[in-house]
Amino acid sequence: MTNCEYSIIVPVYNRPDEVAELLESLTAQTVKDFEVIIVEDGSERDCRAVAEQYAGKLDVRYFAKKNSGPGPSRNYGAERAKGEWLIVLDSDVVVPPGYLQAIADELASAPADAFGGPDRAHPSFTDTQKAISYSMTSFFTTGGIRGGKKKLDKFYPRSFNMGVRRDVYLRLGGFSKMRFGEDIDFSLRIVGAGCRCRLFPGAWVWHKRRTDMRKFFRQVYNSGIARINLQKRHPGSLKLVHLLPTVFTVGVMALLLTSAAGRLLMHYDDPHRWYWLCAAPWLPILAYCAIIAADSAVRNRSLKIGLLSVGAAFVQLMGYGFGFIEAWWKRCILGKDEFQAFERNFYK
Repeated sequence: MTNCEYSIIVPVYNRPDEVAELLESLTAQTVKDFEVIIVEDGSERDCRAVAEQYAGKLDVRYFAKKNSGPGPSRNYGAERAKGEWLIVLDSDVVVPPGYLQAIADELASAPADAFGGPDRAHPSFTDTQKAISYSMTSFFTTGGIRGGKKKLDKFYPRSFNMGVRRDVYLRLGGFSKMRFGEDIDFSLRIVGAGCRCRLFPGAWVWHKRRTDMRKFFRQVYNSGIARINLQKRHPGSLKLVHLLPTVFTVGVMALLLTSAAGRLLMHYDDPHRWYWLCAAPWLPILAYCAIIAADSAVRNRSLKIGLLSVGAAFVQLMGYGFGFIEAWWKRCILGKDEFQAFERNFYK
């Protein structure tokens, strides 16, 4: 039997400092009818002391379990939740004071069985984090694919900021054991069950994301892999828009190879004859870089962030593209199953 409106579930792995920031932001909520469930997923650096510190300020419960990945950890928390609505947040988000009020207003305006909200960069984020946030939310990268007012595909909630009615969550079995793409898998099952799923634009969060480009590349690379795995689990879920990062990746590689061929021909033949072949392929690449740099610089009021956003955009699109291509080759051409193809990526 439920005894609160919202249960906020936060799986955690070695991030006590982030949990402290999230819990502090939750103390400022204007809506107070909620509980917080922290699920420690086999961490070496746990956040028990942090949760206990906020026990007098929030209705917070702490659970520790063996490592099993984010999906099963969220399910573990859902099984122990008491709220009518289960809200899943990543540990690296911070919520504004009106977050729960925005959810309440949306639910009062129209019915829903599940929802998701957008994310933003906080002024305190590093320039690299702001550049990565831009690349993940801009219409010029994949912001339109991931969902928003100007989205290019149907909206599917992501697990960094996602809410589901408790009865729907339990009826559908919650998240799968996929290490990456488990949130889209769940969203696809929610929509497939005929449930009403909406974007709540006002229920946004500050999302820290990755702190450097190497970690960001690994994240988006695994997202590319996950898209093929999702297609295998949900035939027909792969849309044309999901191919755009791969098309971008192949296109950039083709342009670079064309330019290299032009340089080679200039070396063995009349340089003036082949100069255009060497230089012309760079024009669309440089034009795209200029668009990203200008748009991000204006949005972030920083030329430095604008320039960093160029690198972040290429890391995002090409990292995803390379992961997608590898997964397509292993799953669709070689016929390997999800475990065989990516044991090291998904089950470490």
